[in-house]
Amino acid sequence: MELTQADVSDLLAQLCPGDSYTYLPGDVDPQDLTDLLSSRYGVPRTLVLDGFTDPTVDVSGSAALLLPFGGRAVKMRAWAYGDQWVGTGTARDAEGAERPVLVVARRGVPEPLAVAPGEDVDWMERLIRITGWTQPAQRPDVDWAPVESRLGTALPSDYKRMVETFGEGAFDAWLDLNQEPWTNLREDGLLIWAGTEDEDLYCWRVDGDDPDRWPVAVQTFDGEDVPFDCSAAEFVCRILIDPHHRFTMARHFDTHSFMNYQESD
Repeated sequence: MELTQADVSDLLAQLCPGDSYTYLPGDVDPQDLTDLLSSRYGVPRTLVLDGFTDPTVDVSGSAALLLPFGGRAVKMRAWAYGDQWVGTGTARDAEGAERPVLVVARRGVPEPLAVAPGEDVDWMERLIRITGWTQPAQRPDVDWAPVESRLGTALPSDYKRMVETFGEGAFDAWLDLNQEPWTNLREDGLLIWAGTEDEDLYCWRVDGDDPDRWPVAVQTFDGEDVPFDCSAAEFVCRILIDPHHRFTMARHFDTHSFMNYQESD
């Protein structure tokens, strides 16, 4: 059976909402289904391989995908998307036959606490919490020295932590995180660290010798320059959860995630 994206949509629609799973016909190729889901949701995390469960799988998170199979999962890949987990692979049925499966589970991510006046906030830790990120750092060994040498400046520490932690991909499949800042706006004193499908560019205004104090500026698709007195990580946190922010993504998703584009190094 050759699956299409329309077939996958139909299967997911039958399972949603809530926690649900289905054994698929034997002529479904599990790898084809994995590839189709990866093209939607990014690089998956492997929960089970050859019957062995990754010991780092969080029982409060993606492990919910394994519960219906009671230890009978043979292979399981998982994606986080919005307020749900999606998984596929193979599992043994009640008769012991290995069959392809598709499973979904609710995904809840606690909202971060409000910022108290004068509170010293680690915005990267807050971003990890908002996105429900549980994977290992994707690019922990980035050598920033040649990057900063090419750009002629040091870079903000929270941005470097974002790249090291999340790697190549997008927040809510919308906000693409640049793995290296770039500029065609140097005359404006801007470095571009992210962009959206609306063609807005998220930048820093290079102002002073301390990169951690550079403010964010948004270059909109129609050329407007909108300043924000905050760091990159704080800016991402706020657009993810503040429905009143000018560039909010909170209107589209109640629960947030980071979609990987590549395997970790």
